[in-house]
Amino acid sequence: MMLYKKGSLLLMLVALSLIAMAQDVKIAAAANLQSVIKPLAAEFKKQTGITVTAIHGASGKLTAQSMNGAPYDIFLSADVAFTQTLYNKGYSINKPMVYALGSLILCSQRPFDTKRWKKWLTDKSTQKIAIANPSTAPYGKAAIQVLKADALLTTLKPRLVYGESIAQVNTYITTGVVSVGFTTEALIRDPQLKTKLYWLKMDNNNYSPIKQAMVLLKAGKNKAGAQKFYEFLLSPAAKRIFKQYGYQVK
Repeated sequence: MMLYKKGSLLLMLVALSLIAMAQDVKIAAAANLQSVIKPLAAEFKKQTGITVTAIHGASGKLTAQSMNGAPYDIFLSADVAFTQTLYNKGYSINKPMVYALGSLILCSQRPFDTKRWKKWLTDKSTQKIAIANPSTAPYGKAAIQVLKADALLTTLKPRLVYGESIAQVNTYITTGVVSVGFTTEALIRDPQLKTKLYWLKMDNNNYSPIKQAMVLLKAGKNKAGAQKFYEFLLSPAAKRIFKQYGYQVK
């Protein structure tokens, strides 16, 4: 009798474990979300017991991966356009939903006069300026818009160093490979950041709003965990975390 009970208990634990694994969520997340996804996933697991695994990269590359069969349940892009593409081509089961607005900053290990930042950028001492690839990374596209708006692109184009994603730009900045870079405000809001950085928020009138949007992909259609995490990202708890990392939320 005791052996039967122990066997039943073991089977029940195995079944519960399999159910939990089936609910685990795999997401594709824009590189600018690398730091904020950690506390979001931790809070979600605290509430539900469901684990979230994130694959980060440039939004354009993650879009291509999603269309080529990558088993992502949810895609969190750095803009609406890439999620709209997935929806239009039938790879998602819902229209894009904006979860946050991103903020572009100029950031460096070197102190600079924030009132004369344009002059500093054009100075000969500022040799390398990092931006994310504007064709695949929305923050890179925003950086190009800022440079054009301030009539700096032609002058500075030879000094631009392109990162594959905003994560690579952040590495360039924090390791001192470049003099300065255009990146996400989330970088300097990350409590795990150890490097002292100087930064200036760019005028958001000089670039298109970085409307970060998400879609539930077909792989997550019948996964309760994916639906729960999608809804969680729009919850007050998630919005508080996004705000802590420099994002704007409604």
